[in-house]
Order: sequence, then structure tokens, then C-alpha cells
Amino acid sequence: MKPRIAVLGCGYWGSNHIRTLKSLGALHAVADANPARAEGFAAEQDCLAIDPAELFDSSDIDAVVMALPPQFHAENAIRAVQAGKDVLVEKPIALTVPDAERAVAAARDSGRVFMVGHVLRFHPAFEQLMALIGAGELGEIKYIHSHRLGLGKFHTENDALWDLAPHDLSMILAITGEEPVEVRGEGAALLDHLSDFAHVHMRFASGVRSHLFASRLNPYRERRLTVVGTKAMAVFDDGEAWARKLAVYRHAVWQDSGHWAFTANEPSYVAVGEGLPLTRELEHFIHCINTRETPRTDGEEAIRVLRVLTAGTVVHDRRQDAAR
Repeated sequence: MKPRIAVLGCGYWGSNHIRTLKSLGALHAVADANPARAEGFAAEQDCLAIDPAELFDSSDIDAVVMALPPQFHAENAIRAVQAGKDVLVEKPIALTVPDAERAVAAARDSGRVFMVGHVLRFHPAFEQLMALIGAGELGEIKYIHSHRLGLGKFHTENDALWDLAPHDLSMILAITGEEPVEVRGEGAALLDHLSDFAHVHMRFASGVRSHLFASRLNPYRERRLTVVGTKAMAVFDDGEAWARKLAVYRHAVWQDSGHWAFTANEPSYVAVGEGLPLTRELEHFIHCINTRETPRTDGEEAIRVLRVLTAGTVVHDRRQDAAR
């Protein structure tokens, strides 16, 4: 059975949810603070347009996908789960850890599915990368680094770290299976008080080190995750064609007479089945609604990501920067 799902928030990413849910046969209604925008999508997708204030009490809606400005996610998620709706909240889950914890606790107390939109966890190339790691193909993981660079989008509330890094942090935490014991952030604000560049360095109790670099003022686009192991290195490059999205480098490094030596080998490309991450994410949400399983990207996972975001945040004052 397909649950009846409403999308709250008809902006850029909300519109992607709307069209994808329609293709999956699960779109029931749309809601937005701008009634005309909701009515336009309702006419386009042949579904209901509903006032946001009435959405939570509607008995015709089983679940809600929330694609709102993040400062509104927690309060609306709490209203939804307490009204008996399952919820998928877009990233970030909230702007503070206590708000996120309140939303997750409300879902747990209400017995509702609570999922967060860390969509790259459902990318076929990342799933294949996790399978390689699980099979020991890379050996012991030593270092992970992620670069997410491009030009725009610019938000009045979110800086580059909070807008771009949640996906990468979710992948890094999934690979390590632990939270970092040390987080160090560095940012640069060029346009206003919000960082346009962000570096986050992490150290894990297992010995793994990691860093991510996020930028919304970069002249070229890069979407690359690199995992360095004792047997091999793997690169998930979402900018490549499907046949080259996941590469494994079986380089060798050893000591010879007290000196380090190495051989660099050409990459081997791992076959990855094509699939849209958002479609797979929403299929997983529908599956969890029907089976009551815990989502892969549940609320607890989102809180862990939020802790790292909070620890890595650098507050800027341009007046101080100009005085330097």
C-alpha cells in the first residue's frame, strides 16, 4: 500500500520531493506559506493544496515531508508526529542540538517514523562504497576527506558549512561508525557574516582522521569523497559519469632500506547500478512507513551530524575581519 504523503514547503528542494513522490504514486497534498505556490503545484501534479495550519489535523494524510527553512523544522516535526504523522525532515534537522533532540524524542514517544533527508546515503555509488569497506577491500580505514565545492546557492540563514556539509558528514559518520572525539572548524566570510568557505577537521577514537572542505564561492564544481585504507583507496566522484563514479586505487607503499617507496596504479572502476538518490530515499521512507522499520538516516543519526556541525561552526564578524 502507498501511504498518503504531503509535502510541506514548495521551494526548490520541496518541488523535487513533490515530483518524485508523484512518480512513486504517494503524493497526496502540498502545502506552503504562499498559497498560490501550493495551488500551482497542486494543479500541475493533480493533488490537493492544503493550508499548512490544516495539514496536521487532516485524517487523509499519513506522512509529511518537510522542506522548510531549517529554523522551522523542529517545531513542525513535533506537531506532525504528535498528530500521528510519520515524518521526513530535510537537512539540517534543526539549528540547535536541543531542538533536534526534542523533535526526535517526540517522534519516539508518539511511535512515529522519523527520517532525515541525508540523500547521498542512498546514492548507489556510496552504497557500493560501503559494501567494499564492509568486505574489507580497502583494509583498515585511516583517512577520509570530502570536497563539496561550487558557486551558490546563497542563503540568508545558512552558511556554506550548514548548507553543504550535512551530506558529507552523514557519509563520513556512516563509514567510521562513530562520532569524532575532536572537531576543529575554520571558515571565511566574504559576502556577509556567513561563511562562504568552511574546513572541518575531525579525529576519531579509532584513530581515523578526516576533513571536509565546503565552498559556495568556487569557480568549478566538485563533489568528491575519498577514503584511504591500508589496502587501497577509493574515490566516490559524483561529477563523473556513472561508469566512473566509484574508483579504487590499489597503490602500494612500503619501506625499502629505511626509505619509503611506492607504486602508483591506474584506478579500477567499480560497476554501479544507476539510480536517483532522491527516488531511492523516498522509496526507503515509504518502506519504513509500511514496515515500521527504523530508517537508515533516522533522527539519532541526524543529531550526530548536527553535533559536528555545531562544533565546527565559526562565527564571523566582518567588522573584526576588516580591522585586521
